[in-house]
Amino acid sequence: MAWQALLSDVAGVPLRLEHRVVLAATVWLAYVLDRWIEGWRLHWRDIRTQRHHFYQRHRWPVAIVWAVVALADIALALSALPARDLLAGALLLVPVLLYLLSHQLVHRHRRWRAPKELIVAALVTCGAAIFVTATAQPGAVLSSASLIGLVCFTNCALISAWEREVDESHGQTSLAIDAAEHHWVFSQLPWLVAVIAALACVETTADARVVAACVSASAVFLALIDRAEPRIGWHAARVLADVALLTPLVPLWWWR
Repeated sequence: MAWQALLSDVAGVPLRLEHRVVLAATVWLAYVLDRWIEGWRLHWRDIRTQRHHFYQRHRWPVAIVWAVVALADIALALSALPARDLLAGALLLVPVLLYLLSHQLVHRHRRWRAPKELIVAALVTCGAAIFVTATAQPGAVLSSASLIGLVCFTNCALISAWEREVDESHGQTSLAIDAAEHHWVFSQLPWLVAVIAALACVETTADARVVAACVSASAVFLALIDRAEPRIGWHAARVLADVALLTPLVPLWWWR
């Protein structure tokens, strides 16, 4: 939602409260469904995280809440969003459902499948940009969205490295497992993204520089968290890695 708001301001595309609520609800629905499926298919002895335990322990109450939120989300979208935004959202819904079907059920153990970290980063980035690009020219936000995708991918890649043993216990493939012999790349990735975003600050327009600066700052925070992870543990590092993506709140607060 923070990146969506930033892209909206940068592109000069005003978004209503309905756009933000639909995005928040839809992301939550996808996340919960992902965890629900894992909690359903895993044996409780194999579960290594509290989030998976939660969705397994409260499976049916969560399913009821999920259904209520899904119906409310659909009703709000149909009643409040213009046709172009509905079409854009429907187009994005297809790869989200295909990801859940493929990576959690059909092709869960297949090593040839696309890395889940790459797909999740792409879907999150598209979610932040979808309503903006439905109104603005896609080229106006393409470079900014690409940078956001890079830092989202870095976030997912670092988490996969920190939680490698968790994925192995859950029978889940990950980028860190598939590229175990190149584990050093993960610690260098956030620095690389920080440099790319910093260079983009020089080359892009004044508005897009704000996005690039936020991406660079988030990448630096991710690099520092990665260095601290052996001391603070992967539980805390995972939480801080998501906090590191909230840098758009600074310019948004300043502008408001």
